[in-house]
Amino acid sequence: MLEVADIFRSHGPAWRATAHLSLGQLKVMSAIEQCRTAALGGHVLRCSGCDHIEVAYNSCRNRLCMKCQASAARRWLEARQADLLPVEYYHVVFTLPAPISAIAWYNKAVIYGLLFDIAAETLRTIAADPRHLGAQIGATLVLHTWGSALTHHPHVHGIVPGGGLSPDGERWIACRPGFFLPVRVLSRLFRRRFLEALADKLWPYRSTPRFPPSRLVRRLPATHGGPLTFLRTMAGIDQP
Repeated sequence: MLEVADIFRSHGPAWRATAHLSLGQLKVMSAIEQCRTAALGGHVLRCSGCDHIEVAYNSCRNRLCMKCQASAARRWLEARQADLLPVEYYHVVFTLPAPISAIAWYNKAVIYGLLFDIAAETLRTIAADPRHLGAQIGATLVLHTWGSALTHHPHVHGIVPGGGLSPDGERWIACRPGFFLPVRVLSRLFRRRFLEALADKLWPYRSTPRFPPSRLVRRLPATHGGPLTFLRTMAGIDQP
């Protein structure tokens, strides 16, 4: 069976010659290429009964190596299954548009952190609204940085139980069967809050009153350069 390591070994050197990779990315590729090969050394297993000898090469143990982390992934899934409640669950996805994905490529910690924080905040805020559910909810969020076409496409998958605790924590409030929360309401709040949080991260003048990005662009003079240019290009993203 063809593995990622096989592709890296065959085509990695040529691709690295044309791609702009960080030191961390180069280390990951190198670890996966060398995983369970003679390059990392190994140990010899010998059967005392038949004298059969087998060489086992060492693993790279990199956290991004699919082969090394298979057991850890299986344990994680088993632990999450143990957390499941006897209720209906829903799958939600929060994704970023291409212009912000481009920013995330060079600011992964900041953008991915915002993606998690704002996705969780959006779910909790809309779920707590009595017009929708009126409950305190929990969720499991998982980051995916690539799409099905293997292009950079940061998004968060959320697994959410169909209900939550009442504000006083005394009873369970279930959502309507087959319906969790309105998608358009979630998407609008997520877009607005993400752009507000991103503007706070990028804009250096903390004393400036907070405005939606489109108003901020119109309010500030055009001589400030960098952050303003970004905000001007992002101004339409908060619209559905």
